[in-house]
Amino acid sequence: MSRGLRNNNPGNIRISKVKYQGEVTPSADSAFKQFTSMAWGYRAMFVLLDSYRRSGYQNIKQMIPRYAPPNENSTENYIRSVSLWSGILADTPLDTRNPAMMIPVVSAMSRVENGVAAIEAQVKEGWELFVKNKP
Repeated sequence: MSRGLRNNNPGNIRISKVKYQGEVTPSADSAFKQFTSMAWGYRAMFVLLDSYRRSGYQNIKQMIPRYAPPNENSTENYIRSVSLWSGILADTPLDTRNPAMMIPVVSAMSRVENGVAAIEAQVKEGWELFVKNKP
């Protein structure tokens, strides 16, 4: 099982000053956040991507280098994979409040991060938590 799945952190969000609902504190992982359930981990991804959008990052091509920096990742492959698996072109503007766009994007990102397909019901549960508990 991948680190992200063990931590209920399907996006492999690093420890930071930002605190998310459902986050386990302190994290037993020295580098990555832990969440009480996969749904809370997915919610954190939706929250983070929404914050990127509000900061001017418009699409997959702009968000992924911010999310997965080139010094740590094969960013171009990450962008291509998320675009392919989500069915959304890399330069299409993302509406981070639209589940038809964001559930496939977050599912694809989880697949890149963990090497296995996301469980759709968990991603949708994360979306519902995001909608009910918007930042």
